[in-house]
Amino acid sequence: ECELKEVYLSGVDLSGADLSKADLSRADLSGANLSGASLLKANLSRAKLVDAYLRGTILNFADLSGADLSGADLREANLPGANLVDAYLNGANLYWANLDSIFLRRTNLIGANLPGANLSGVDLISANLSKANLLSAYLSEANLSGADLSGATLSKATLSKANLSGANLSGADLSGADLSGADLSGANLENTILKKININFAILCNTKFPWGIDNSGC
Repeated sequence: ECELKEVYLSGVDLSGADLSKADLSRADLSGANLSGASLLKANLSRAKLVDAYLRGTILNFADLSGADLSGADLREANLPGANLVDAYLNGANLYWANLDSIFLRRTNLIGANLPGANLSGVDLISANLSKANLLSAYLSEANLSGADLSGATLSKATLSKANLSGANLSGADLSGADLSGADLSGANLENTILKKININFAILCNTKFPWGIDNSGC
């Protein structure tokens, strides 16, 4: 464990470093190389990690609440149990990242790259995923109530039994997506691509489709 609160490490090469349980709250790690490093249970709350290289980094149970990871490379990173509430991951690359049991409430993921991501059962309440790439992502039983998914790519995504109540899906691509049993009450699917979607047993109440409002499930 080490105390590195508010330290300036922008652009520094920390690849492979052991920073487990380190206090890096409010630290500036923008552009830093943390590939393969261990940040297990580290405190990175409100840290600046803009454009940081975090490929294969161990971030299990790390506190990243309010952190700025915009443009960060998180490919193959391990984030099980990590707290990313109120964090910024705009344009971040999370391809093949391990996101099991992650906390993403109110997280900004605008334009983030998450193809094939496993977000099943994850808390994404009021998260901003507009224009995010969620191609073939797994979001079954995820809580996306009030989330912004406008313009997102969700083709072939699995959203079975997901909570999408009040979610904004306008302009999203849901072609081939599985929404069976999903709660779509109050959701906005105007101008959405809905080719070959599965909405069997979905809850439809005040749900806005391109063809009008569906209240069949009220």
